[in-house]
Amino acid sequence: MKLKKRKIKYSAIFFICWFALLVILVDGVLKFQTLVDYFGSYALVEITLLILAILPTLAVYRYTND
Repeated sequence: MKLKKRKIKYSAIFFICWFALLVILVDGVLKFQTLVDYFGSYALVEITLLILAILPTLAVYRYTND
């Protein structure tokens, strides 16, 4: 699979913006400790947040035109 610089650039920009939005949402609105108490596992919450950041980034990379 050949990586394209433009696709990587758009994916990186999307990842930074999306990750920042998730951080604001989780830390400011939902309160991270509340999520840990609700799900019962710190690792589960962390993995879920990483998946929520990585999957849309991969989708942007895949569907970005060259």
